[in-house]
Amino acid sequence: MVDHAVKRHRRSDVSRRNVLHGMAGTWGALGLLGSIGLPHTASGAGKLALRMAGYKFDRLAALVDGRVGVAGCDVTFEQAAIGDMNTDVFSGAQTRDVTEIGLHPFMLAYANEGFRDYTLLPIFPLRMFRHRSVFIRNDRDIKRPEDLRGRKVATPGYSSTSLTWIRGILEDEYDISPKDVEWIVARNDSSAKDAGKVSQQENVFPKGVPIELGPEGKDESDLLEAGNVDALFHAAEPRAFIQRHPKVARLFPDHRAVERAYFAKTGIFPIMHAVAIRQKIARDNPWLVKAVFEAYAEAKRLDYVYMAKSAWIFGSLPWYAQELEETRALMGDNFYSYGIGPNRKTLEALFRYSHHQSLAKRELTIAELFHPSSLDLIDQAK
Repeated sequence: MVDHAVKRHRRSDVSRRNVLHGMAGTWGALGLLGSIGLPHTASGAGKLALRMAGYKFDRLAALVDGRVGVAGCDVTFEQAAIGDMNTDVFSGAQTRDVTEIGLHPFMLAYANEGFRDYTLLPIFPLRMFRHRSVFIRNDRDIKRPEDLRGRKVATPGYSSTSLTWIRGILEDEYDISPKDVEWIVARNDSSAKDAGKVSQQENVFPKGVPIELGPEGKDESDLLEAGNVDALFHAAEPRAFIQRHPKVARLFPDHRAVERAYFAKTGIFPIMHAVAIRQKIARDNPWLVKAVFEAYAEAKRLDYVYMAKSAWIFGSLPWYAQELEETRALMGDNFYSYGIGPNRKTLEALFRYSHHQSLAKRELTIAELFHPSSLDLIDQAK
């Protein structure tokens, strides 16, 4: 079924310095808050050595830089790219105890390869709406999603989490089947520096879908720029779009409005990455699953505080505060939620998409993928 292939005068000047001084005090307080409830003893004394990996997203920064620790652990945190983290876990040296992982690659390894060395925790470091990820040639008369039927579409990883979401959304919302498109899988990826090398589980090709490999030495942007394909689905911003190629555009120019409407309709905020923990270390240390979950949640809470109190002045976006307010109004205060409860519908949608697209051999369940002791954990960050 499956083949593996983000002064005017002195008084105003003094006032501004006071604001900045207050912000610095807030940062210091956040650093202290990150240590609350996390016992600290002499390095290594009675602590579990824990090797972790992931991106330094804003919501993880306090964990990466040590302001937040994992209770009872001496943490070493390595920054790494997702493709490389996937490969390390599924077919590499398995050098990390806790690691960020591509959600769909993990699903495929579990369902199709019998992979059981790690289990998932309901921590989701990366979520992203995916209407923004559909790029087109603007000279091919593609005005709406339905115009993709019969077209050639490039991608650097057919079975990646992002591509599985895009295909599922297109079928659910616009009645476009994966079989309606001719897929060209690029051999190179213009975003490889940030994403890492595409893992084996991100290039699973299902039978019955027209898929072929692109030419040697060409990445997905080369194919779109040269006109070899009509469209491109890509998890990242492809080089052709970043460099503003005159013939490359988004299918959904106002993707923010489309994505907000999608969330209002479905309640789904697509999950890209999860966190995996080595089965043995979780089994030998039953308290560890909760400790890791609480550390990630606390790091995110500190980011929420920073976003509300300080980011509007230190960030570069002119309407940062309004964007945050509008996001909370639509999605709730804890819009980047962890835990099974608020994410059940989103997870089950991806499980359904994977099986329906002939990627996973069967439709997976939450109970089998996630560690049993994590199923009832509640993320109260906001």
